[in-house]
Amino acid sequence: MSAPLYAFSANRLGGAPESLAAYEGKVLLIVNTASECGFTPQLGGLEKLHEQYGERGFEVLGFPCNQFGGQEPGNAEQIGAFCQKNFGVNFPMFDKIEVNGDGTHPLYQYLKREKKGLLGSEAIKWNFTKFLVDRSGKVIDRFAPTTKPEEIASKIEALL
Repeated sequence: MSAPLYAFSANRLGGAPESLAAYEGKVLLIVNTASECGFTPQLGGLEKLHEQYGERGFEVLGFPCNQFGGQEPGNAEQIGAFCQKNFGVNFPMFDKIEVNGDGTHPLYQYLKREKKGLLGSEAIKWNFTKFLVDRSGKVIDRFAPTTKPEEIASKIEALL
């Protein structure tokens, strides 16, 4: 039986819905992103991880979100162009979602329940909160926005 994670789907950036079942058997780093955030340079670090471990069964999944300081105001085309031009992003990016509140995407409802943040809080505090998922679809860890992608590399390697 598949892990609950694989039952979710989300729209690819400006495109069609995609089931997370497409990523079954891979190690995943799921990240809420923003183009105008102080942490935006992490897109480069995320792409580096994607390039470094992609052939070994690792994927970064980016979910743009405009809930923190309005730092992702663009449409799908603008977001995609920005990420590609400035950081060479080739990992899968999805349409803008909400990660907190009444409109929280079901995937993020699940991730937040599986791995709570500081002091047991489920709320996402800011852009670039990261969830590490193992090959079986289990949410293994949650990282704060201040955690740089390269700081997660050893944990990714341990799961590959």
